[in-house]
Amino acid sequence: MGTPPTIDGAFARWLVARAGQALLGLRAELGFADPGGLKSAGDKVSHDLIRTELAKWRPGDAVLSEEDEGSRLAWAAEMDPEGVSRRTADRVWIVDPLDGTREFAEEGRSDWAVHVALWSRGAPSPHGLVAGAVGLPGQQRVLATDYPPAYPPMALEAAAAGSRMIRLAASRSRPPVFLTDLADDVGAHLVPMGSAGAKIAAVVTGEVDAYIHAGGQYEWDSAAPVAVATATGLHASRIDGSALKYNEADPRLPDLLVCRRDLAPRLLAALRRHSG
Repeated sequence: MGTPPTIDGAFARWLVARAGQALLGLRAELGFADPGGLKSAGDKVSHDLIRTELAKWRPGDAVLSEEDEGSRLAWAAEMDPEGVSRRTADRVWIVDPLDGTREFAEEGRSDWAVHVALWSRGAPSPHGLVAGAVGLPGQQRVLATDYPPAYPPMALEAAAAGSRMIRLAASRSRPPVFLTDLADDVGAHLVPMGSAGAKIAAVVTGEVDAYIHAGGQYEWDSAAPVAVATATGLHASRIDGSALKYNEADPRLPDLLVCRRDLAPRLLAALRRHSG
């Protein structure tokens, strides 16, 4: 795919496309007879490719990747394995090389993703994200901040109509325990999907209206999708309404809400009633 672009959003787009091509090739090569082996191989291939390209083209930046050893431990995640302290670095790439390994290893599924986001010290937004891309290789799509999608036309139409049932993306395997009651409360129906990246991408494109998660995630699960969603003009926050924050000492970021702007007050009020 040639030399990568210099602008960070375009670079993130280029990088997730590279990783996506590698993952599609791996699926074709290994097949689906050994799901566990395919998951492990996918994590490694994508992580190694992204790490190599970041070291080559952004050597002064720190990296926080799901696949770095000890990344889930706050004390270990303070330091990039390459030797750069991410907590004092001015720029940190937050990476999930393969979001939705379960779906990646299931033949016919396309709801898995590659996440690459850039956090920058002094960024104007509370979350600190200045660039990002979500690759959806199985759907032949990349969503990125260099050319963010327009605010979903279907979302504007639904807001104007005010009567259509809300479409709420939900985890296939571990939806929040309160989600069914919340959906009944606000008049929503649940749309099961795979990876967090695929669910937030579906909000970005207008295929669903909102995504609510609670019960455990890390920064790499949401950084790139949130960067794209906020560039699009969508609402993104913790489920209590507080700001999402990245490059924290503890990389756990257990909950979030991404939705149409007009739905945010209604959903946050429902979350106060049901998530406590």
